[in-house]
Amino acid sequence: MDIEKAIAALDLPAKVRLLTGSALFALHDEPGIGLASLKLSDGPTGVRGAELRGGTVACVLPNATLLAQHWDTALAHEVGEVLADEAQAQQVHVVLGPTINLHRTPLGGRLFEAYSEDPLLTGALAAAYVRGLQGKGIAATPKHYVANESETERRTASMVLDDKTLREVYLLPFEIVVQDSAPWAVMAAYNNVNGVPATEHTELVEGVLKGEWGFDGLLMSDWFATKSTAASANGGLDLVMPGPGGPWEDRLVAAVEAGEVAEAVVDDHVRRLLLLASRTGAFGVPRSWPRDLPAPDSPGRRDQLRRFAAGGMAVLKNSGVLPLAEPAIALIGRHATDTVAQGGGSAGVRPPHVISIADGLTSLLGDRVSVVDGVEVRLRHAAPRAGVLRNVRATTFDASGEVLASREMEIAELAAYGGWAQGAASIELSGEFAAAVPARMLVGVRGFGEWTVEAGGSTYSERLAWADGIVEEALLKPPHWTTEVLAAPGDRITARVRGASALVGLIAQPVPRASADAIGAAVRAAREADVAVVVVGLTEEQETEGFDKTTLALPGDQDALVSAVAAAAKRTVVVVNAATPVLMPWLAEVDAVLWAGLPGQEAGDAVAAALLGHVEPAGRLVTTFPRGDEDALPLVPSDGELRYCEGTAIGYRAATDPLFWFGHGLGYTTWEYGEVSTSLADGTISCVEVELTNSGERDGREVVQVYLRPRDEPVRLIGFAVADVGAGETARVEVPCSARVQRVWADGWHPLTGGEVLIARGLGDVRVVLPAGNG
Repeated sequence: MDIEKAIAALDLPAKVRLLTGSALFALHDEPGIGLASLKLSDGPTGVRGAELRGGTVACVLPNATLLAQHWDTALAHEVGEVLADEAQAQQVHVVLGPTINLHRTPLGGRLFEAYSEDPLLTGALAAAYVRGLQGKGIAATPKHYVANESETERRTASMVLDDKTLREVYLLPFEIVVQDSAPWAVMAAYNNVNGVPATEHTELVEGVLKGEWGFDGLLMSDWFATKSTAASANGGLDLVMPGPGGPWEDRLVAAVEAGEVAEAVVDDHVRRLLLLASRTGAFGVPRSWPRDLPAPDSPGRRDQLRRFAAGGMAVLKNSGVLPLAEPAIALIGRHATDTVAQGGGSAGVRPPHVISIADGLTSLLGDRVSVVDGVEVRLRHAAPRAGVLRNVRATTFDASGEVLASREMEIAELAAYGGWAQGAASIELSGEFAAAVPARMLVGVRGFGEWTVEAGGSTYSERLAWADGIVEEALLKPPHWTTEVLAAPGDRITARVRGASALVGLIAQPVPRASADAIGAAVRAAREADVAVVVVGLTEEQETEGFDKTTLALPGDQDALVSAVAAAAKRTVVVVNAATPVLMPWLAEVDAVLWAGLPGQEAGDAVAAALLGHVEPAGRLVTTFPRGDEDALPLVPSDGELRYCEGTAIGYRAATDPLFWFGHGLGYTTWEYGEVSTSLADGTISCVEVELTNSGERDGREVVQVYLRPRDEPVRLIGFAVADVGAGETARVEVPCSARVQRVWADGWHPLTGGEVLIARGLGDVRVVLPAGNG
């Protein structure tokens, strides 16, 4: 049955039924017309599946900024293909990614999911990702359309920005990805744009997305984002997520019958839904799912993910200590043993493993490495680290106390919403202490509800309240309760909660020691080593969906740890396990800084490969690093509005003296730039050719960056290209340049004229300056 015949075969209620999800991550089927249920999954870092916590084991890729630091569209395409394999393994039709909102300010909490602060780089990488994913029949969903650059009050705030800023900066990545890769779906944002909800913004959806750009795919809402019935249906939204329930269903049928929405509008929404289903094999000829896909922990996949991570890491400073060659290394810091692989929020994936930096480095160097814990890095309690609890089990009960289901768990937490535990009257979590000797432990629970906890021979009762009713608080910052107990090997902690409807989990960790004691131990180890490697960073407390940061400072006493070690060690290398900029008051005190990002499941092996030079960390930064918090745009709306007063001058476009420039990265060799030529097409620069020489002693990868500095407009990236060049060799590099960023918006597009062309290794290392030649 073709699409038009299918629509004609459905009555109004049947058509409307298809336009709201059937579950958290699924759509309704309609056997009468040959429509199967489409399955959706979050996907920026990996294909999570339907469970918010503890679901299917899947690959955890490096985060988006670390992947973007390759500046390589071929790698972005490869990433899309990996995610398509992961989706097919779970029989998922639609992946909810890539995230292509911009890094308007480094205080944004969800930046780890998005590529960069630059619209051209973001759009080009996203388009390649979409082509890789959809080339294997899995739909991509670029998100969140549009101006969704902050998490604070994200469900209610209005982003206020002028047409020039909207067109030249925030719409541009969507324009590039829609026109260059034709995604099969797009996700509308939570926020309002100039007072109008993104889910019902007729001008931006019907006028720009579907009209001007010719988008023929489906526009879905972000989860629970739809705020109206007739206005959203008429405004171009095609699908309300999740379901069942929401503002459409019976209310949309009534709106059509009342003449508020034309049935032809509903038909167009269904048409787009059926086209999505046809493209992904859920309508018409059913697709066959391959069975011979690589497992997330297969050797080939692990090698691939290790390369993705290590090659995107950026050397920010190096006084000759990297790559490491010293025989005795003191590896210091909580992030060394508890390495953060991914950010927090809906994109979280259950990995087959996470290799810590300590395990990665000691697996290669053995007893040449001494590992020393650092200071505390978390303000809130997280799930127990690997090896703290064993034989973890979760059991759900109905109202009468009968067991509904029981499962062994890898981690002592689960989501009571949207998964197998949903609807249970109570949930029990338990686990045994795995320590070899008795120890003082901090134990407890997190998640709202009525708790009964048995630990250390005592029973406790606690009620943890959900303070403000915000979903993000319940899932990402749940309340907690703890107590100290003396735990013997094999002792069990058991906790049961009633009334939970979000995240619930156990807490079990050694009683924290004072920062002074941790720093003292680190200093002693550093004095005895040839080089100290201090690993610091952020956690999912700072880099998460739902919340923005209030400071760029490292949490806890990590800065003090670095300074103390640097004062004691012969040489000091700092590895930063974070996706987004941090302050570095100790920068002048250390010999090298490796920016490691959130490296995914192979984190430790990738960091070891980068530190030892087995893989060149050739990444270039995708966000400008400010020197202080005062240099970062604030993210707190005023009276429900967040004004983009800076206009088009974000990030490097406005920077004058940052800590590190956008595009910065040293790699492990040196480069000389020779003869340069430019080509013009229709009055704009179409290509720049550069003679590039690797003047160092190691093979290397360079990212040639081309910027335009127009008259009376901010500087902007107009082209980039990667080049692999052997030591001592010279190559001719062609850098294609985009016409889309060589124009300005003033009631329509107008070409930029005049100014200068900059050929650079980042804006802090400009190698060639030429007149633009178009003025």
